[in-house]
Amino acid sequence: MSETTVFIPPERRPRAGSFIPPLLILPLIGYNFITFLFMGGSAGGWLSKVFEIPMVSGITWSLTSGDLMLIVGIICLFFEVLKSTNTGRGSVVEHMLSVVVFVVFLVEFLLVGACANSVFFLLTIMAAFDVVAGFTVSITGAGRDVTLN
Repeated sequence: MSETTVFIPPERRPRAGSFIPPLLILPLIGYNFITFLFMGGSAGGWLSKVFEIPMVSGITWSLTSGDLMLIVGIICLFFEVLKSTNTGRGSVVEHMLSVVVFVVFLVEFLLVGACANSVFFLLTIMAAFDVVAGFTVSITGAGRDVTLN
């Protein structure tokens, strides 16, 4: 008989400092910072055109500052969904902080006049999607880790 050596790799531990706070806090802070410091608390500034491009069809396409904020939100949401695939111990804390960010979005949308517009509403929907997607991906991933015989 031949001897077989089985190598059991050491336990994989996350690197120190691998905690990443919810990224959707960036558009939240950015929206509040820009609205209240540069736009004087008025949500109308989000309709200002950043640039215009004439299209081949003859129509001019314009990009507003609100559109740019939504692009930032979509990029942050993409990375949030990627982060939700992590099933480490820190992921529970990250999910709970995502819930806190969503609640802040929701409270501001309902109670702050400068946040009652479509740009902030869509950012709030992105935060809600982040919460639901984060828990769904984590629960699905955890269910695959459990094997019953």
